[in-house]
Amino acid sequence: MAPSTPDSKSWDVQPADPKRALADDAYDDCLSCRVTGSAAFIGLGVYSYYSGMKNLSTQEKAIMQGATKYKMGSRRLGIASISAALVGLGVWRAIN
Repeated sequence: MAPSTPDSKSWDVQPADPKRALADDAYDDCLSCRVTGSAAFIGLGVYSYYSGMKNLSTQEKAIMQGATKYKMGSRRLGIASISAALVGLGVWRAIN
């Protein structure tokens, strides 16, 4: 059996046009991946807001009696910020 000659283009380390090579290498998600990912982030944001606020209202008396300087306002802001960030990630995932 005779050895085969390698194709010279398959062994090129640097492509002829780097911008074209980067454009060909671009990754694009399928529609179902985008929908699933965005729905997961948005759902997680809504759930974290709902469960966080419910937990805060349940524990309000103990929080107000505590010695910490972080009372209800800052805790609500923290929950709202995390939830908004997760929903924002879901919207960004759906668009991009």
